[in-house]
Amino acid sequence: MPAPLPRPSILSIEPYVGGESKIPGVNRIVKLSSNEGAFGVPPGAQAAYAKLATELHRYPDGGATALREAIGARFGLDPARIVCGNGSDELIGALIMSYGGEGTELVMSAHGFVMYDIAGRYAGSQVIKVPEKNFTADVDAMLAAVGPRTKLVFLANPNNPTGAFLPAAEVARLRAGLREDVLLVLDAAYAEYVTRPDYDPGTGLIEAGTNTVMTRTFSKVFGLGGIRLGWCYAPAPVVDILNRVRGPFNVNAPAMAAGIAALAEPGWVEKSVAHNDEWRAKVSDGLRTAGITVHPSEGNFILADFGTPARAKAADAALKARGLIVRAMGSYSLPHCLRITIGTAEECGMVLDALTGFLRSAPADA
Repeated sequence: MPAPLPRPSILSIEPYVGGESKIPGVNRIVKLSSNEGAFGVPPGAQAAYAKLATELHRYPDGGATALREAIGARFGLDPARIVCGNGSDELIGALIMSYGGEGTELVMSAHGFVMYDIAGRYAGSQVIKVPEKNFTADVDAMLAAVGPRTKLVFLANPNNPTGAFLPAAEVARLRAGLREDVLLVLDAAYAEYVTRPDYDPGTGLIEAGTNTVMTRTFSKVFGLGGIRLGWCYAPAPVVDILNRVRGPFNVNAPAMAAGIAALAEPGWVEKSVAHNDEWRAKVSDGLRTAGITVHPSEGNFILADFGTPARAKAADAALKARGLIVRAMGSYSLPHCLRITIGTAEECGMVLDALTGFLRSAPADA
């Protein structure tokens, strides 16, 4: 019997594949493939999560009121303009399903986060990937790609997987060049790691108009990737739409408790950012000295460029032989690159040792 057929755009989607976490036959695994925080879960978040174990029969607060208030207090934002989700991926998907769809276009940079492409195709939008300059989003090219059917423009800033960054003035120029009916979504998953003075994750543009949204996550610096917790800050009309379409209990109670505690963990973000600044520079400098191109990054990861897909694959195998898992970049049209998360000091040292050893022993055409 013939099976029911989905919309044709669904069949064009390649399923998302997360960072690897296992290597057969290897006892100690160092997972540096998913940009998870170097220090694990904040102690306060662990305790808050465990405390909810006897209350799991109760439904959570569908409005995530306490969590929104905690986010607002931490970042100086209006809680009424915050929507929480099951990871920022849920909110990205909801925005695309709400404002995109058949007959519309979604514009993104060529090496932007793959979920924009997946969710766009799922909604039936035509996804337009705009070439970048030096692995950085090109504002002029993105504006040139916008047409009468464009309804959404996505910009990850800093970008995953390249680590590239656009200063606030360039993001403002992008917004100013878009029509008023085009929604600009600024994915600021790695905002906490940026220490540059010319950076704005999107707050200013959101508070100045009705057509910009900022998405954020607890999966990176706050160390809560396993519970899937994200949020967005948006104009009131967009908040209204998201609250109409999201699930009524889309964030579970232990996740909300852990998120509130993580926000309050004394010195956690400061310690994490200082460590990242130190070891991102050390790993980048060490690999460049060894002869590997490393692109500038503002996230908790680096993009190492090995020149050819074969050489990147050989380097990946050399890392796996030592129990080190990083992220191959073929799904981002960067098969010659590996994305490497900044882990602990020990883990970063292991990466440097493994890759310098690989370069000493590998043939030039590997």
